[in-house]
Amino acid sequence: MTEKQILLLPGPTPVPPQVALAMARPAINHRGPEFKALWEEVTEGLKDVFQTRSEVVILTASGTGGMEAAVANLISPGEKVLAVTIGAFGERFIQICRAFGVETEVLAFPYGQAADPRLIAERLEADKEHKIKAVLVQHNETSTGVLNDIQAISRARGNHPALLIVDSISGLIAADLPMDAWNIDVVIAGSQKAFMLPPGLTMLAVNDRAWQAAEKCSNHRFYLDIKKARNSGLKGQTPFTPGVSLLYGLQESLRLVKEETLVGSFARHALMRDMVRAGVRALGLKLLAEDEVASPAVTAVCVPEGMKPADIIAPLREKFGVVVAGGQGEVKDRVFRIGHLGYVSYSDILAGLAALENVLLDAGVPVERGAAVAAAGAVLGRG
Repeated sequence: MTEKQILLLPGPTPVPPQVALAMARPAINHRGPEFKALWEEVTEGLKDVFQTRSEVVILTASGTGGMEAAVANLISPGEKVLAVTIGAFGERFIQICRAFGVETEVLAFPYGQAADPRLIAERLEADKEHKIKAVLVQHNETSTGVLNDIQAISRARGNHPALLIVDSISGLIAADLPMDAWNIDVVIAGSQKAFMLPPGLTMLAVNDRAWQAAEKCSNHRFYLDIKKARNSGLKGQTPFTPGVSLLYGLQESLRLVKEETLVGSFARHALMRDMVRAGVRALGLKLLAEDEVASPAVTAVCVPEGMKPADIIAPLREKFGVVVAGGQGEVKDRVFRIGHLGYVSYSDILAGLAALENVLLDAGVPVERGAAVAAAGAVLGRG
């Protein structure tokens, strides 16, 4: 018998029953009229989620595929970008750029901190010849549980023509990101996060400035060619075989998001974040990110002195069926991560905190029994 698990991960996230049932529908011809109707519905629905009227392309790939597509389609070999990194996924953007021959200047901030828009503004102001063609940045840094101020970063460009390319794979739907209002050129998302789907789809919203860059780009791409995807999409098709089952799931998940509303989703994720942070603090544990920049999608928790992340992660899973994530990058051995993203309920959060409390007690960590649930419950009551 398979034990029931409570997934408190920053992805993949739990899949709602309605979405799972939608993905079980019979296969259809991805060159036929039924698929065309499905495609038109989901692409239009995605515009509402991205808060844009720009075109959205869907690729059958993971979120990293979306990051690669942004680089390969918009930046030519030898051109320069400014990669703003605050954690492991910012570092992934750097690796992708260098793999495609892009000159990459790195503006790095310590793990647990957000990017400082003033330093970005200073660097772009110094770029008098406009050699920097794009600024690459994470909306929500999954490895550290930090939310960047994308609106301020966009404003920091001033009159500099650099594109703003934002990885919002774990941020979209969980935190506000009005693409058009904030003058963002490209936003990247992934299906396995707040979209409440399994991994396998990446979506890119691309504005007119970015499409102009794509027309001039000389970098190599084939499968992840966004121009091919756009041109096929205008006919209600895809250039290559799509993940039809995932698209059925996306259709249903977009309906669920519309029912909750984006504002409702933002509020729910923020409340779960505050519950987790209050509960963890009640157990005497430290948090990696300060409240002002704390992610509504995932919280990075520092392990007690003398313990390793595995000392907490393994018994949570094995004894209580609560699945949390380990650390990444520079904080790999210092933190574990509690996800509160997508199809997660307040009761899941309370159960996870109760399990965490018991794991710490079993390990001999002095904590007050019931403190975590009481603290989180108080936040929920106020919410």
